[in-house]
Amino acid sequence: MTTKTGKVYLVGAGPGEPTLITLRGFELLKQAEVIFYDYLVDPVALGQAGLLDESRTPPELVCLGRHGEGRLLSQAEINEQMVAAAQSGKMVVRLKGGDPAIFGRTAEEIAALEAANIPYEVVPGVTSALAASSYTGIPFTHRDVSSCVAIVTGQECRDKEFDSLDLAGLAKFPGTLVFYMGVTTAPRWSTELIAHGKPAATPVAIIRRATFADQQVVKTTLGELADVLAPKKMRPPAIIVVGEVVNAATETTWFTATQQAAVKPLQGKLVLLTRPAHQSAEMLRDLHTLGATTLCQPAIEISAPAAWQAVDRVIAELPTFDWLVFSSANGVNYFLNRLLETGHDLRQLGSCQLATIGSATAEALQAFHLRTDLQPAEYRAEALAEELAPQVKRKRVLLLRASRGREVLAEMLTAAGAEVSQVVVYESRDVEHPAPQVLPLLQAGRIHWITVTSSAIARSLVKMFGDDLKKARLVAISPLTAEVLSEAGYAAAAVATEYTTAGVIQAIVGAE
Repeated sequence: MTTKTGKVYLVGAGPGEPTLITLRGFELLKQAEVIFYDYLVDPVALGQAGLLDESRTPPELVCLGRHGEGRLLSQAEINEQMVAAAQSGKMVVRLKGGDPAIFGRTAEEIAALEAANIPYEVVPGVTSALAASSYTGIPFTHRDVSSCVAIVTGQECRDKEFDSLDLAGLAKFPGTLVFYMGVTTAPRWSTELIAHGKPAATPVAIIRRATFADQQVVKTTLGELADVLAPKKMRPPAIIVVGEVVNAATETTWFTATQQAAVKPLQGKLVLLTRPAHQSAEMLRDLHTLGATTLCQPAIEISAPAAWQAVDRVIAELPTFDWLVFSSANGVNYFLNRLLETGHDLRQLGSCQLATIGSATAEALQAFHLRTDLQPAEYRAEALAEELAPQVKRKRVLLLRASRGREVLAEMLTAAGAEVSQVVVYESRDVEHPAPQVLPLLQAGRIHWITVTSSAIARSLVKMFGDDLKKARLVAISPLTAEVLSEAGYAAAAVATEYTTAGVIQAIVGAE
């Protein structure tokens, strides 16, 4: 029996900002079984891709080393591990900062793959130089001062017998020079360029962490470059632009702290979403519009009941009920889909009035061409019970609920004289362990906000993260959820005044 060989995708992650990866690269990350990534790749990008789909096992993440944090794997070791993973039948993504073909040693990895007869594909990415130009307003080409660009490495291969970088030729290059990995070697190559005729007054821009919220741009001249870098102690990733285009930069750029604060008030903020992934799409979109970067780490899992017998019985009895009460969009979807799957249609609800808690639940009903008959202004079980109470005396009320939750609605309606029945239409379970890339980000203080959109999610987060929760700010969807957090010893930094996901986002913006 032969073992199926996997495939390797050499993917460009883009310049750093996680959302600038290509659509093809993003889709491959979601499908990957193993991801090998280097220090230029932000772990947030991996989290955004790897946690969006609950239907699959999260990929194995292999960090190939970070400067100042342990040992960097050699290229031979990287090749060996990549080939071994593919030979075991896995779908492998080799994720590289920027574009794989720009100083990414892709040729060596392709050679290793071809030698082992491993199928592969190369997926381009936005390289740092091009992104830096767009994000700083420095036009690397300009009709008046530069018609060409040279991308230059500041670090030659240590195994070379001689230095092949022609600094004398580059000094005469009639366009823009862009140095990658050139910070530590800048004193040498800047001196050489000047020695070979490049004017010391040539404008220079040092661009660090291009595309990130904390992007830095320092302008100087070629002659002063070494002195400027020494006290600044600028660490990678940074590129250095040499040429008259630096002075041709636009007077203002769209990517400034002031402008971003006006149109994207959450620029640079990392928000951890904790709802089930299939329910997070709208929040993801709205947060991205406001400039936030997001991770999805579900705190609870939602699924169908282990057995449908109880649900099927109440479906058959629906004509005997006066009110159906839905407390969540999940309840709507699981119950009505089961009704249709069992051969019934919406006429089965003909004798029932419908009550909901919250606009999202009402919208879920609308997807089935149904309208709620009663929805309280305040999205709480107590408020719904108070409005229903005068209408349900000696009426049959069916609560369609999760496998866990408060009993307050049943208790209050029973006290009002209703005949209350309950049926579990979906299961809610805690997620016990976070994805491997989430906990280090939280412990390092890189997650700014954690959304808490239900009491169940609050309790699960406390169990999952413990005191590490205090390293980020918590935003609660309601005072009740905030109270659950407080009772566990974790204060919410913000509480929504409108008990919806939109309200949660507004609470974050208002607290910034």
